[in-house]
Order: sequence, then C-alpha cells, then structure tokens
Amino acid sequence: MADAVHIPDEAETRARWGDFAWTPENEAKARTILARFPKGREQSASLAFLDLAQRQVGADTQTQGWLPVPVIEYVAKQIGVPYMRVYEVATFYTMFNLAPVGRYHVQVCGTTPCMLRGSDDVLAACKNKGLVKGKTTPDGLFTLTEVECLGACANAPMVQINDDNFEDLTYDSTIAILEALAEGKSPKPGPQIDRQVSAPEGGPTSLVAMVSENHDYRGEW
Repeated sequence: MADAVHIPDEAETRARWGDFAWTPENEAKARTILARFPKGREQSASLAFLDLAQRQVGADTQTQGWLPVPVIEYVAKQIGVPYMRVYEVATFYTMFNLAPVGRYHVQVCGTTPCMLRGSDDVLAACKNKGLVKGKTTPDGLFTLTEVECLGACANAPMVQINDDNFEDLTYDSTIAILEALAEGKSPKPGPQIDRQVSAPEGGPTSLVAMVSENHDYRGEW
C-alpha cells in the first residue's frame, strides 16, 4: 500500500549532506541518549538517533525532514555499527522518510477499519486540495502518503501529519485541517468530533466519575 519513494540523485545528495554533523544542541541530546544504554549496546540507540537526525534535517530544510544516505552513514558511525544495520531500521519504519517531503507529511491510513469508515473520503479531500499520493505539492507544503495501520482504529478514519494524529475524520473536516495548515494555523489534533480520546461519542458511558478525578470505586462494588 505504501508508495515507493524516489531516492534523490546520490551525487547531489552527497554534495548537500556529506558533511552532516550534529548541531551543538543535538550533540548534547545524542550523548544523553547513548547514556541510556550499556557499553556494547550502542546499536539500541538507532531509532532515537535516526529520529534526531531526521528532525535536524527537517529544521534545516523547513520540512518534516528525511534521511539522506550520508546522514544514515553518520548515524551508523556515531553508534559504531555497519551502515546496513542502521539502514534496515530506517527502511522498516514509515516514521522515517528516505526522500524529501514537504513541510507537512500527510499520512493517510488505508487499512481496513479506516477504509470501512471513510478513508476514501479523506483521500478525496486530499486530492481536491491538490495532494497526490507519493508526491509533494509544487509549493513544498504537503506530501501525501497512504500507509498501513497507525493504531487509532477506534477513531477511524485518521491521518498522521508530522507528529500529530487527526481522528474521526470526514471529507469536510479533512479539508478544514489542510486549509488551516496552509494558512499557518495549528488545528486541534485528536478526535474531530465530540469525543474524549477514544471514549464513546458524546462522553463516557461507564466509570463516569473518572472523567474529572481518580475516583475510588472500591467501596461501591
């Protein structure tokens, strides 16, 4: 389901990113991350280092960020493992981008629960705002990808845009979110209907006293 990415020309990529190194701030974060793992287990930092590197590239390009090959090589050297050991992590998780993306990476879940509850309407809204699967809009603002389950099945259909989930979507609410982002606004993440996280629509129907406090029910059983 996920669309194959088009890896940029290697010569251009190396010319742009061949001298990648942590910023002073990220250097400090990297040391903190490595300190969590015992000596000889530095490979365990792969996920955190790749995420940190992608965010640094994103900050530098004013996008959601991606992982050029030289950046992955840098991460591998930082934790002392072969390049392939880090590359296989980067290619396994859809949270990592192997090609440039826009400022907002719109990842639409197309797995069964979301499909049954209207992901086609979400994709239609994206299409009508000029988004094309696997591509970035000419203004560099949006990249659209269809992905596998993002883990919010009870609130389907949903999309992940950068670090935020938007759930219980309709055609109209998807349009509203995309327009708000295009205008530089920050739409409210989470459910787009009257629902507290994954509680029933309209509010909880059981353990209602827990809504406002950590209520002790033991004396009532």
